[in-house]
This record gives sequence, C-alpha cells and structure tokens, in this order.
Amino acid sequence: MPLVAEMQTWLTHHRARVATKSPLGEALNYIAKPIEIRKSKYLNNRIEQDHRRIKRRVRPMLGFKSLTSAAIILSGIEMVHMMRKRQARYAYNPNPSLAEQFAILAA
Repeated sequence: MPLVAEMQTWLTHHRARVATKSPLGEALNYIAKPIEIRKSKYLNNRIEQDHRRIKRRVRPMLGFKSLTSAAIILSGIEMVHMMRKRQARYAYNPNPSLAEQFAILAA
C-alpha cells in the first residue's frame, strides 16, 4: 500500500495550504473521508425489494415487441402497485377504494 501512504502524505501537505471552502479544499475533505461499506445485503437491495412484484409479472412477458408497449404495461403495473401501497392520493376523494382509483386512472 505505498500508493495510499503517498496519497495520504500529499493530502496532509496540501490540505494545510488550501482554503477549506474552496472547491479544491472541499474535494480534499471529501477524499479524506472513509468509505462506508454496508455489510447487510438487505440494506443494499432496498430498491430491488420494491420492484419484486414487477419482475414477477413481467417475467412471463419477456418478449415485448416494442418499447412503447413495454412502457405502457410497466406503467400500469407500477400504478396498481402504488395504489396497493396507498401512495396514489386524489384531491376530491381522500380515501378511494382500489376500484375507484383504477376507474379514475383508466378514464
């Protein structure tokens, strides 16, 4: 690890001569921070956990013929998923049922 030692020496030497709020000073402070390594696979795959239902529904339909049909189908699946998680809210009915939400969006 001689390269890391050289870099650390260079950083300590130049950090003293550069203003902290300058772009170079902020870059040097950013480089000096240690990297946080996550050891939990569950925390790393939080987005993948959310898209599991979409993957399960799309897998049988892997032969999409065009990009537009794929976008339409995926947006519909995502819309239903958001309605189930109660993330889609409407101004005129604060507690619509799933059927009402789907009818509003399909119209």
